[in-house]
Amino acid sequence: MAANAPKDPVGTYEGLLEHEEPDRQKIAVAIDRGVKTIGHVVMWANVLLIAAIFAQVSLRYLFSQNYPKLDEIQWHFYGLVTMIGISYALVSDSHVRVDVLHMQLSRRAQRIIEVLGILTLLVPFLYLMIDQGYDYFYESWRVNERSDSPIGLPARWAFKAIIPISFVLLALAALARLLHDAHALWHGPASEREGARLRRIVLVLLGFAAVCVALTFLVETTEEKLVIAMFLTFIALLFTGYPVAWVLAGVGVAFCGLAYLFDNDLMLWTGLESTFTGLDYLTLGAVVNRVYATMSNAVLVALPMFIFMGLMLDESGVAERLMSSMQRLFGTVRGGLAMTVTLIGIILAASTGIIGASVVLLGVLSLSSMMQQKYQPTLAAGVVSASGTLGILIPPSIMLVIMADQMALSVGDLFMAAVFPGVIIGALYLIYIFVLALVRRDAAPVPEGAVRPDWRAVRDVLVAVIPTLALILAVLGSIFAGLTTPTEASGIGALGATLLALGYRQLTMQKLWNVLVACFNTTAYIFAIFLGATVFSYVLRELGGDELIEHLVQSTGLGANGTVIFILFIVFLLGFVLDWIEISLIVLPLMRPIVNGLGMDIPGFGVIDEPVLVWFVILVAVTLQTSFLTPPVGFALFYLKGVCPPEIKLMHIYRGIVPFVILQLIGLALVFYWPTLATWLPSVAY
Repeated sequence: MAANAPKDPVGTYEGLLEHEEPDRQKIAVAIDRGVKTIGHVVMWANVLLIAAIFAQVSLRYLFSQNYPKLDEIQWHFYGLVTMIGISYALVSDSHVRVDVLHMQLSRRAQRIIEVLGILTLLVPFLYLMIDQGYDYFYESWRVNERSDSPIGLPARWAFKAIIPISFVLLALAALARLLHDAHALWHGPASEREGARLRRIVLVLLGFAAVCVALTFLVETTEEKLVIAMFLTFIALLFTGYPVAWVLAGVGVAFCGLAYLFDNDLMLWTGLESTFTGLDYLTLGAVVNRVYATMSNAVLVALPMFIFMGLMLDESGVAERLMSSMQRLFGTVRGGLAMTVTLIGIILAASTGIIGASVVLLGVLSLSSMMQQKYQPTLAAGVVSASGTLGILIPPSIMLVIMADQMALSVGDLFMAAVFPGVIIGALYLIYIFVLALVRRDAAPVPEGAVRPDWRAVRDVLVAVIPTLALILAVLGSIFAGLTTPTEASGIGALGATLLALGYRQLTMQKLWNVLVACFNTTAYIFAIFLGATVFSYVLRELGGDELIEHLVQSTGLGANGTVIFILFIVFLLGFVLDWIEISLIVLPLMRPIVNGLGMDIPGFGVIDEPVLVWFVILVAVTLQTSFLTPPVGFALFYLKGVCPPEIKLMHIYRGIVPFVILQLIGLALVFYWPTLATWLPSVAY
């Protein structure tokens, strides 16, 4: 999968405008500019969010009081940024999509897919959310709803008004893309026809349709057949390359309509029995309340803050300082540069947690040097891609924040539980590189003219490492010591990263602007998947999907350990075609009752409330880390390919990640057989 996938010049809006006829495209261009202008204003709310969090923590320790208004202001800013951001992400084409087949298609074929996707998947979802969102806002306005706290903010209805307003803005953004695509389909240059046609996509869809029909014979009831068809339809449509968020939402709305037809005996001609799901337009409107709950979720406020922190650290030049100083320190060691990349990957993981940024940064800084030092291309590609993925596991991790929210667990517990597994996997990487360099001397040779390190090299490493480690310890240590919540720690981390960039004299208005735009986009497309997954999972549950999955898993008769291994194997396979966000939002919550019912005795040391779930979530997190490295849709592979020197081919990347996937699975096995690796640290912390 890829977000911000590379586009040809004509494919971008800026390139397309060169070929447009202004009179015909005035509306689309005006909408684009309007949405982007609104987005550029709203994205500064992230700065206000940092200020609100800092003010909350400061006032609490100065006056020993909590201020509910500051709490609510925080998730008001978060809701505003995320909801307005989804339309900005649409006009800037920043959504997550599966690019395996999509990138091979001609630009004309891509436009046809986008037009069909907007009309059949996005438009029904937009109508639902605008209509039901307005009713939701109007009822709040009618009763003059205010905060639940007597000293909270008034006019809660004003915050709820963001829902219909943001979806109207999204509808305008979709209209602009339709106008651009329609114009290009009629008047676009001949270059847009270069590439594969839609035949490949059609064959994939027909293949999935055949599999869907075959699998429906394995279950009896109509509801179960609809569940299987719904999930396979979602996976099939992913390969069209249409954004994941709107595939989720559109499939959810479509199968709600299908269930309504079956409920009302309008599908008897299919030979299937009627259903009793109770799904219809009004019941589906209940997802608006779930959208509001996501907007006002204090835990998820940490998402944009940790993203901002990571992006700001990237802009501060920390990685470049670490690379140059550590390379001198390990210069005479075989595989020293690869070890340096891994160590920096561990440090970046604990400070950024953004896979794309880490992989690209490590690739830009090290791949050319490794090729000059005659490293094997497979080792170089494998080291960079694997080291860059550590950020999804080592805290503070945005994946763990989302998992904690979905599984109703403490973010702090998951952060502490992930420390040892993350460090173990990083150590396995280092041991593998060291041993490989000794056994196969041509894989990672010592560079010619390497100079032995001196105390100056050690000093430079300390100067580069200590400020970053201090920031990491400030974030994790404040959570560990109970001084701040994870959300507050994220805001302090964002502020600390900004101060660090100032201290390094790297912070300019242009860099701050770049960080805000990237943070705005990244948060928006993650939140868009939240919206789509909300609709999809609601319909899936109403169709009985959770009962079907629970029955299928329990019917394996594998016992407690065998069942967990079976679930992890399914998650591993899903990681080949789905991103961690969809798995975390859709699949993971379905496993909660199954794991709770296994009766496993996992040590919680009398402190952790649900040690089994904490251990299980860490196992899933380690498993999902492999999804970034496994083709065909591994995130890290696409990011790395974009910055590779020409001598590193795609096959080198695929071959290079194999040993690192095996190392990750070894780390997974260690956590599975010794659960205390995940549960001991949180029990000490809390």
